[in-house]
Amino acid sequence: MALQPVIRRSVPEEVFEQIAADVLSGEMQPGEALPSERRLAEVLGVSRPAVREGLKRLSAAGLVEVRHGDVTTVRDFRRHAGLDLLPQLLFRNGELDISVVRSVLEARLRIGPKVVELAAERRGPQLAELLGDSLRAMAAEEDPVEWQRQVLKFWDHVVDSTGSIVFRLMYNAFRAASRPARSISTMRWPPPFR
Repeated sequence: MALQPVIRRSVPEEVFEQIAADVLSGEMQPGEALPSERRLAEVLGVSRPAVREGLKRLSAAGLVEVRHGDVTTVRDFRRHAGLDLLPQLLFRNGELDISVVRSVLEARLRIGPKVVELAAERRGPQLAELLGDSLRAMAAEEDPVEWQRQVLKFWDHVVDSTGSIVFRLMYNAFRAASRPARSISTMRWPPPFR
C-alpha cells in the first residue's frame, strides 16, 4: 500500500487557491475588479475574515491590489509577483505546464554556470571535493527519485558555496517549484553539467 501525506488546507488557503487559479489562467484579467469581500464570502460559502486573509495572501503574492475602502483589483502577476509563485505556475489544473518547466530549465542553464563560477572562486578545492562526492553518488544511484535528490544536494553545495543570499533564495524558489514534479517523475533529468 502506497500511503500519501494528508494535506490539510485552511479556508483562507482555499480562497487563495481559487482566486489565484483564475488570475493565473487569465480568466481574471489585470485591472479587473474582484467582487466585494461580502460577495466573495457568499459565493465561496466562507466567512469574511477567511476572505480577508485569502486576499492578504493574494496581495502578498502580487496577484491582487487591495485598497481599503476601494475595490480589490487583479494585478499583472508577470510584473508584480516573485519566484514564490513558481509552484502555482508549474502545476495548473492538475497538469504540468511545460512552458514553465522550460523557463526553469533555461534559467538554470543560463544562471547555473555563473553560480558555479562564483562558488569555485569562493570555495576553491573544497568545493571540488564536495562536488566530486555528489557526482559519484549520482552516478551510483539507480532510483530516479533518489537520483534527483542527489542532484538537489549537488546544487545545495554549489549555491551554499557562493555565500550569496540572493542565489540561495532563487534556488529555494526553483526547488520548491520542482517538489511536486519530483514525486511523480520516473525519468532521469540530464546531469547538472554536460
